[in-house]
Amino acid sequence: MLKPDADINNAAEQQSTESGEAATQHRIRLFGKHLPLPQSVWLRRILGGGLIVGGVFSFLPVLGVWMLPLGLIILSRDSSRIRRIRRKSEVGLLRRWREYRARKKAEKAEQQE
Repeated sequence: MLKPDADINNAAEQQSTESGEAATQHRIRLFGKHLPLPQSVWLRRILGGGLIVGGVFSFLPVLGVWMLPLGLIILSRDSSRIRRIRRKSEVGLLRRWREYRARKKAEKAEQQE
């Protein structure tokens, strides 16, 4: 079973070693689903870079801002610099989300009194 604090990059390795599969299978976990990635480093870099470039052109109808974080997640699989940026942004977003929820909960408690 995956730990709730497991990193996106380590989630696939933990799952693959538990199920007996080869640990070299590259996957990412998004919204509770495991998505396979290309086995080639160059294909992952092209895919991640393409998603980031597509995210820059988010004003076009088919492309969107959603492509930026997905491209960063794919690139973070092989790049320690991008992985560090991704982790810091995840921690910051989670911290803001928890502060927001605590503030809303306190406001709701004040209104009920």
